[in-house]
Amino acid sequence: MDTITDLIGYCSAVLTTTAFVPQALQSLKTRDLSGISLPMYSLFSLGVSGWLIYGLMIDSWPIIAANSITLILACIVLYLKVKHR
Repeated sequence: MDTITDLIGYCSAVLTTTAFVPQALQSLKTRDLSGISLPMYSLFSLGVSGWLIYGLMIDSWPIIAANSITLILACIVLYLKVKHR
């Protein structure tokens, strides 16, 4: 890591991405997605996709890594929500 900016970026990426792990695991385990909002997760996934594209455009690895993982986790929850409607 070259700068304090990178350190802040990576720490923030780890925290925000890790926040979605419990929801994805719980959703996979129980298949109970009654408390999950389909519109919210759809919009959220689109937003994360935008951040991923932005990160790729500016070649920012904290943004790319965090949003790649978050998008996968959010899409798992979104897929389960649609599948188990």
